[in-house]
Amino acid sequence: MRTATIARKTSETDITVTVNLDGSGVADIETGVGFFDHMLAQVARHGLIDLTIRAKGDLHIDDHHTVEDVGIALGKAVLQALGDKKGITRYADVHLPMDEALTRCAIDVSGRPYLVFRAPFATPKIGGFDTQLVEEWFRAFAMNAGITLHVETLYGGNDHHIAESCFKALARALRRALEIDPRQADRIPSTKGAL
Repeated sequence: MRTATIARKTSETDITVTVNLDGSGVADIETGVGFFDHMLAQVARHGLIDLTIRAKGDLHIDDHHTVEDVGIALGKAVLQALGDKKGITRYADVHLPMDEALTRCAIDVSGRPYLVFRAPFATPKIGGFDTQLVEEWFRAFAMNAGITLHVETLYGGNDHHIAESCFKALARALRRALEIDPRQADRIPSTKGAL
C-alpha cells in the first residue's frame, strides 16, 4: 500500500495529512474552510485517494495560510507515498466538464515541479472563499508533490463550477498518472532510470 502521513506545524497552521494512493476515495477532511473541504473531497473521491486531513489555521486573519499549507502537506504526503515511483503510468491528461465549464488538466509525475494555471474567475469570492486561493493551492501542491501540472479552464461562467472542475480534473489525471502500469511494474518510467 502506498501510504504516507505528514504533519506540518508553524506559527500559522497545524496540519496532519494522511494519504492512501490505492484507496477507494474516502474523505475525512476538516480544515475549517467549508468550500475548500468540498474541493478536497473531490480530489479524494474522483482520484480514488483516501484522504484524512486535519487543519487548524489562523482563519481569523484569512484562509490563505490554511489553504496553502494544506497544499504543501498534501503534496509532500503524495510524494512520500509514491516512494521510488516504480511502475507508475507517470503521464495523464483529462478534459473534465462540469455543466457549462470545461477544464483541461495534464500531469507529469516527473520530480520537476512546475505549474501552469489558467482559470478565469469572474468574481473575487465563491461564497466566503477567495478565488485567488485556488491557484495558490495548486501551486503549493504541485511544488511539494514534485509534479509538472497544467490546469486550464477552456470556458465557463459559474465560478463554483470552474473551481470544482479544476479540482476534479486534477483528481482524474492524478488517478491515471499514479496507477501502476502492469507492463512496467518494476521499472522507473524514465530513460534516466530515476524520477
